[in-house]
Amino acid sequence: MTIDLYNAGLRHGQVRALESVSLRITKGERVAIIGPSGAGKSSLLHLMATAVQPSAGRLELFGEQPWALSARARQRLRARIGLVHQAPPLPPRQRVVTAVLAGRLGQWGTLQGLFNLVYPTDVPGAREVLAELGLAEKLFVQCGQLSGGQLQRVGIARVLYQRPELLLADEPVSAMDPVLADHSLALLNRHAQANGVTLVASLHAVELALAHFPRVIGIREGQVMFDCPADAVTDPMLDALYANEQFASQPAQGATLAVQIPRC
Repeated sequence: MTIDLYNAGLRHGQVRALESVSLRITKGERVAIIGPSGAGKSSLLHLMATAVQPSAGRLELFGEQPWALSARARQRLRARIGLVHQAPPLPPRQRVVTAVLAGRLGQWGTLQGLFNLVYPTDVPGAREVLAELGLAEKLFVQCGQLSGGQLQRVGIARVLYQRPELLLADEPVSAMDPVLADHSLALLNRHAQANGVTLVASLHAVELALAHFPRVIGIREGQVMFDCPADAVTDPMLDALYANEQFASQPAQGATLAVQIPRC
């Protein structure tokens, strides 16, 4: 088992981001998370990445409870997780090759990591993953010279170079045109299948989620509304998930959602 969530909740001050989320994702699964803006998709991904601690319930990763581990053991666990950010935090003056090789910083010793920041030692490895994303010619370009879509592809390349056991992607193709988005998601899925990697991605585009992922989870206002095989997701379910999106807000504590979609 890769991910187990038991009635997990997450609050940011007085704002409820997630409530009573229970999910089980097994090794090698490929899962898309969809829902309206502010539904809690990013919060769920960051919870799985151990970037934040649940305020209620329990999280287990690889059979371990991260927040019951020592800081050192939790760091070792995090080295097994790769996270693709919607807006990758890449320093503008950092070269693309260095940004990609930084994917393995968590697996290297301090000296090796520092050396690679100055003298990249695996240029062929960085070039190989960048070529898969159509960016081989940007190898020595500074990140500040790239477009938003190109930066997202560098973020994907970094995680592919890392070779994590759990790959989490938070809106990884939001700045790409439809062709590049489709290509990038297909690449992530091929990589996951070929290497037995567990892949979980939050996506705004429902059509991409249904086209590329065998399992789709819909969340709204911090709660799981459905958890289904992609071919079992129906138009009425999607209509209900996104109903009145412009009016979606955090309900008062103890309130129930106006729309309840049964799980598959």
